[in-house]
Parts: sequence; C-alpha cells; structure tokens
Amino acid sequence: MKQITLHVEGMSCNHCVNAIEGTLKKLGAVGKVDLAGKAVSISYDESKLSLDAIKEAIEDQGYDVA
Repeated sequence: MKQITLHVEGMSCNHCVNAIEGTLKKLGAVGKVDLAGKAVSISYDESKLSLDAIKEAIEDQGYDVA
C-alpha cells in the first residue's frame, strides 16, 4: 500500500470530510481528512488505482487539489 498526503482547498465542515472519505472508499482507497491542516492522508494500492484518478475524484467533488 502506498501512502500519500494531498493538500486540498475548499474543505470547511464534516460534510466535506464525509464527501472526500466516501469518494476515496468507493475507489478502494482509505482516506483521513485533516480539516485544520487542509490535508488528506490516503492509503491505496498503486496496482489498482492511480494518483491522477484519486486527484480527479476529489476535484469532481468540488475541491481543489494542490
């Protein structure tokens, strides 16, 4: 499992946390959102999921991935 941390702008509440964590779960990844730090720690299997796909899924929820 690969672990990364992405900087994500636009998160402000528990709805944001649930939206991002739920999206990652659907992709087969595990995510933990840090609202105060504007970061998402993600664990995923590189053989099944790409970093670009993860970023795109988060951006599709309306957030900006730096």
